[in-house]
Amino acid sequence: MSMFLAIRIMLLLLVMSTIPPKSAGEFEQWCIADEQTPDDELKAAMDWACGSGGADCSKIQMNQACYFPNSMRDHASYAFNDYFQKFKHKGGSCNFRGAAMITELDPSKHSYLD
Repeated sequence: MSMFLAIRIMLLLLVMSTIPPKSAGEFEQWCIADEQTPDDELKAAMDWACGSGGADCSKIQMNQACYFPNSMRDHASYAFNDYFQKFKHKGGSCNFRGAAMITELDPSKHSYLD
């Protein structure tokens, strides 16, 4: 019986050694605005995130680095993700009353239409 167990362990280790490890970037997550959420709900959630939620929304103000694209969805995604990245390890979530969702696709490299 112990020989059988040893063979199973060796086979498991062999299989695991053939699976390539994931790079650090493959485990990244971003919090973005749900494309089905109406703008008024996004605005309310973004106002909370940028206000009492503690997100830093200074970069999505006019004439700042992340103002463009100037859409409610893009600005809300920025605010949601700033909040999420700051607070995800302290109990913060990516929900915003259903206005947001998690993605593993970097939003700076993928659009909603990809």
